[in-house]
Amino acid sequence: MTPDTVIELGRQGLNITVLLAAPLLLAALAAGLFIGMFQAATQIQDMTLSFIPKLVVLVVVLGMMGPWMLRHLLDFTRQLFEMIPLLVG
Repeated sequence: MTPDTVIELGRQGLNITVLLAAPLLLAALAAGLFIGMFQAATQIQDMTLSFIPKLVVLVVVLGMMGPWMLRHLLDFTRQLFEMIPLLVG
């Protein structure tokens, strides 16, 4: 296994990580932004007000995007397992 192969596998791993984390992070960011604007407008500064809606949004997004995320992760894992004979020999 050459250093170029290791770098390419690392790059692919980082790409799949960013691809899988992006929907959850963007949903949490959007929910936090809307909750922050609501708290600023109403001057309600309760910590649970920001935590519970974000948690609900993340559960909904994970439920909707979960199959897509799992498919991408399985495809990447299957590709890695199929590359093992090429990398070793």
